[in-house]
Amino acid sequence: MENGKKIMLTPFQHAPRMTKEYADDAWQVLEDAIHKIHSHNSSRLSFEELYRNGYNMVLHRFGEKLYNGLTQTLRAHLEQVAAGIESSRGESFLREMEQSWEEHLKSTQMIRDILMYMDRTYVNQHRKTPVFQLGLDLWYEVVIRRPVISDRLRGLILDMIHRERVGELVEKSLIRSMTKMFVSLGHDVYRREFEVHFLEVSADFYKKEAGEYLSSNDCPEYLRRAERRFQEEEERVRNYLDESSKENIIKVLQSELIATHMVTLVEMETTGEVALLQDNMFEDLSRMYTLFSKVDGGLDLVKNTMMEHVKSRGCQLVNDAERIRDPVGYVFGLLELREKYEEIIKHAFNDDKNFRHALNTAFEYFINQNPRSPEFVSLFIDDKLRRGQKEYTDKVFDDLLDKVMTIFRFLQEKDVFEKYYKQHLAKRLLCGRSFSDQAEGNLLVKLKTECGYQFTSKLESMFNDIKMSEDIQKDFRDSMNESNVELGLDFTVRVLTTGSWPAQSAAQCRLPEELHGACEEFEKFYLRTRTGRKLTWQANMGTVDVVSTFSGKKHLLVVSTYQACVLNMFNDADELTFHEMADATGIPPQDLKRHLIPLVGTKGKQILIKSPAGKEITDQCVFTVNDKFSSKLYRVKIASAGAMKETEPEKQDTRAKVEEDRKPQIEAAIVRIMKARRVLDHHSVIAEVTRQLSARFNPNPIVIKKRIESLIEREFIERDQNDRKLYRYLA
Repeated sequence: MENGKKIMLTPFQHAPRMTKEYADDAWQVLEDAIHKIHSHNSSRLSFEELYRNGYNMVLHRFGEKLYNGLTQTLRAHLEQVAAGIESSRGESFLREMEQSWEEHLKSTQMIRDILMYMDRTYVNQHRKTPVFQLGLDLWYEVVIRRPVISDRLRGLILDMIHRERVGELVEKSLIRSMTKMFVSLGHDVYRREFEVHFLEVSADFYKKEAGEYLSSNDCPEYLRRAERRFQEEEERVRNYLDESSKENIIKVLQSELIATHMVTLVEMETTGEVALLQDNMFEDLSRMYTLFSKVDGGLDLVKNTMMEHVKSRGCQLVNDAERIRDPVGYVFGLLELREKYEEIIKHAFNDDKNFRHALNTAFEYFINQNPRSPEFVSLFIDDKLRRGQKEYTDKVFDDLLDKVMTIFRFLQEKDVFEKYYKQHLAKRLLCGRSFSDQAEGNLLVKLKTECGYQFTSKLESMFNDIKMSEDIQKDFRDSMNESNVELGLDFTVRVLTTGSWPAQSAAQCRLPEELHGACEEFEKFYLRTRTGRKLTWQANMGTVDVVSTFSGKKHLLVVSTYQACVLNMFNDADELTFHEMADATGIPPQDLKRHLIPLVGTKGKQILIKSPAGKEITDQCVFTVNDKFSSKLYRVKIASAGAMKETEPEKQDTRAKVEEDRKPQIEAAIVRIMKARRVLDHHSVIAEVTRQLSARFNPNPIVIKKRIESLIEREFIERDQNDRKLYRYLA
């Protein structure tokens, strides 16, 4: 090589056999040339002649002499270089090392080119170290491993890195030259001579720094500093360390800055994860997610802390007495809570599916803490389907229903929801309170998608009954017109299918003469073309518009059928006792009381006056018409008993009906399982029944056991004669 360029050499004619004396002369020429190369005095050397000497020595079997002589010469030269480097101090030591290393590389490259033939033949044949690698190995052995040089070199590099970490400016190119030198000598040399020590001092540095950070900073500030340290170390690797060090130094940071202190950080009372969640600190939470994701168990800690916090917030909400008194506000609170943490997961936790699962687990836990959650969800939907168009656009309303369905999915007792939803839907359909048939249909589709056809089959039947009733009503009116029959009132009938609608009390009341006559006319019309059918009038599900006069001013009162029967009696009497009302109408006393309360107790809508005053109604209470009743509106809607809250006995009755409806479902599941498996043990039956029915409700193992006993009595299954915990299916 000359002036940094490779010299193209051509093969030589074979010289006469070389003698030992000639070989000594040839080596002397080469040795002198090597010294000149090391002393930077190689400009006048004839590289072609030097190459020919090396070529001839190897060709005539003096390769060992050439190789050993080269090794000794390089070692002697490097001893002198090492002594010169050792005499330097401070950063001049590093500069001397850098300069000597660069010169050694250039010299070794030139010697390699001169002795190229030896590299190709003798070195390969005798499995010796190639010339260039020999130069590197000798540099490491003679220079780097010299104790004084080794300790001083490593100490200076680590000191410069430390000074940079604490904010001082250092000559990064100098550190880069040294680390590149280590890598050139081999990655094992880089690790042994530098990286191991670098990681040790780094761990000590960050261990101390983490303690100082914790004692003087809150969680967000600590995380910001830690994030900055990760960025700095990555930049440090790019600037002057080998890429292989990146993973190892990051592990040090993960261990000392995050893993060791992550529990302390998360649990900080006023600035930990819970505080960040409460204050919607998306940026700080995102930083926590990113940093904790780098360590084992970090994300699990963040996720579980979030889940427990959501559980706590949720339990407070579902057990809040104020919320429970307001079902719509109760569900709105759930929706707001859900939306809050969905936003946090989306923007702070990288939309992590594990965090979403944790959020779902938390919601399922606390929503089912309150047994009235299914009822409240149904009441919320009922409220929105009655008011919807006044408050929302179609798109916003549909989005709201989707959010409610998310809450619905967490309900374990979906059959309880179905019971209440059916009742609320019945009132909307019969009273025409739903703001949109399309919205009702959309919700039905959502329920069917979520729970299947069986869940919505009766609900769909209710809609069909309403549509068919419209056709029947039209035919009835046409029939009355053809017969020239005057009913004396606008009479609308809904014909409902038994079993599809909520079960209602069969108690009948004595209707006013006009209503009774209209009912008889409709019954005659209906049964003329539908033989074998039976109509049972449900007066407690109807409404009546009553025209009343108070102090000469007319009002249209919208009341229930029971309330209309009571008000009609005051056309012939000035005052009536509760006992007289019950006898005359035949309305069950408990129902009558419920329907009287809105007439006497609604502020601003007091149609009747009760004596004595007070909330309690007894048989001796006397009622009179409030002649002073007044309203700015012509049409006045009086609350019906159906719109009132359930009493405690009614809640218990609803729960009892739900439990009764579950029995055949549990039995059907047991029979299906036993028919498929033929023989099964008790615990497996319990587990399989629970799994199959979990989409609708969580069956009680005690109830399942009772249903098993019932099936055994009816000989659907039997116990094994040898093992009483084993059941067999009886075909």
